[in-house]
Amino acid sequence: MAERTTTCIYFIGTAGAGKSTLAGAYKEWVFNRGLDCILVNLDPGAESLPYTPDVDVRDWVNLKDVMRSEGLGPNGAQIAASDMLALNAKKIRDAIEGFKTDYVLVDTPGQIELFVFRPSGKYLTEFLYPESSLVAFLLDPFLAKTPGGFVSNLLLASSVQFRLNLPTSYLLTKGDMLTDEELEKIRTWSQEPDALRDAFMSEEEGIYREMSVDLLRVIDGLGNLPSLQVTSAINLSGLEDLYAHVQQLVAGGEDAMSD
Repeated sequence: MAERTTTCIYFIGTAGAGKSTLAGAYKEWVFNRGLDCILVNLDPGAESLPYTPDVDVRDWVNLKDVMRSEGLGPNGAQIAASDMLALNAKKIRDAIEGFKTDYVLVDTPGQIELFVFRPSGKYLTEFLYPESSLVAFLLDPFLAKTPGGFVSNLLLASSVQFRLNLPTSYLLTKGDMLTDEELEKIRTWSQEPDALRDAFMSEEEGIYREMSVDLLRVIDGLGNLPSLQVTSAINLSGLEDLYAHVQQLVAGGEDAMSD
């Protein structure tokens, strides 16, 4: 039997989008279906997590230790700690490879810029599993409820995809906290550019509206209007859709659970 490829999923999104909670829920969902799966915490400043990490970057880089040793405040220490991730990349990879697992779920720092826009994040994604990695980009549902917020999420997702150059799955999180009407509206915006444009045009005329429409044209031109998976870490909805999309992106649709 051919050796099974390890799939690495980076959970990325703005602070409060639900990265840690969804990553923990997805690990449970995958594990309960007979697949090996580990969770990696890459946030050196995490004070508490809703799961027990199998690999924890805080074993090598800890924000409080960096503050003490370098004499830095919280912001400076976060930047320094983020850059230290690259220096510990081999230790992180060795710890991961010790599990010989099917799936590696990576919970990235709460501040998205510390992972995506610092050199260490790009380096790590190229160092770990570059041929079988993808991004699960989490859209904050409360921001996505407005046309402007939705487009802002898409712009950030486009920047992440451009920066990391990885296949991307778009997840609307906390679906259980939105009404059916709100969910349907967001789904429609993700499928029909004209509907999103009409939503902008119904707002008060002004430079904000015109700029938003221009940004929508850019996103549409990039082909980056995404297919959304609506997920919930509470009722586990949408996790099967995430699994199917992950398999499609990295394994040509092959079902890893079929054997």
